Amino acid sequence: MNNIEKKQINNLIEISKQLRIDVVNIIHGAKSGHIGGSLGLADIFTALYFHVLNHNSNDPNWADRDRFVVSNGHVAPIYYTALAHSGYFPVSELSSLRKLRSRLQGHPNSLELPGVEISTGSLGQGLGVACGMALIAQKDKEDHLVYCSIGDGETQEGSIWEAAMFAGHRELSNLIAFTDRNYIQIDGNTEEINKLEPLAEKWKAFNWNVLSANGNDMEEILNAFEKAKKENSKPTMIIFNTKLGFPVSFMDGVSKWHGTAPNDKEAKSAIKEIEEYYLKLNL
Repeated sequence: MNNIEKKQINNLIEISKQLRIDVVNIIHGAKSGHIGGSLGLADIFTALYFHVLNHNSNDPNWADRDRFVVSNGHVAPIYYTALAHSGYFPVSELSSLRKLRSRLQGHPNSLELPGVEISTGSLGQGLGVACGMALIAQKDKEDHLVYCSIGDGETQEGSIWEAAMFAGHRELSNLIAFTDRNYIQIDGNTEEINKLEPLAEKWKAFNWNVLSANGNDMEEILNAFEKAKKENSKPTMIIFNTKLGFPVSFMDGVSKWHGTAPNDKEAKSAIKEIEEYYLKLNL
């Protein structure tokens, strides 16, 4: 890469390993939670919080921060682990996931947890909010960027396309959205439930700059975000191709793992596969 050294990439990869292990442990401990998307998005959230986003965990409401809207709020476990490890709240608090009176509920609550821009979980709503944030920043001539994460199953919501039309029309070049394209939603394969392809062409038709990358490859992720930042006339959609539960083999492509917590044996096996995967990388 041009702007980041191999050593930095390896450091990010090491962080993603810890986030994945934490995701398995806290969902196993809660006996509830969305593990598949959280593991699949671990590399992207690591890239965002430890390299891409302009943010300050010591001042969560810093006016010049980049905004990040996690529209697919059910991936809260990876969201929480990224926030904790980047300093927004103690890592020890992660074990309280989905517990009574915990700040770490099944979907993120902006009234309770620092670093959460907006409470999400009702699918299809976050992109519209991100558009509003980007429009205000554009009108006020502010320099910060607005990022938004959406799921591919979520893309079946009509409100996504209303927001897409608005952003394209307003030429919100300060908006960078990305889709977790793992082809799996809670009921099965997206193409069997309600076909999304040709997905890239759909976004292009709404006047978006469209990029595609491997969402489980740190270098490709970083390159994609760098390209997106250079766009100055359109909003950008990055279609990140990911694998559900990556790199845990028994979760790949199995819709059960969209929102099922692993039992003792499955959690142990998942962590073993994660550790073996990173060992093979020879960082």
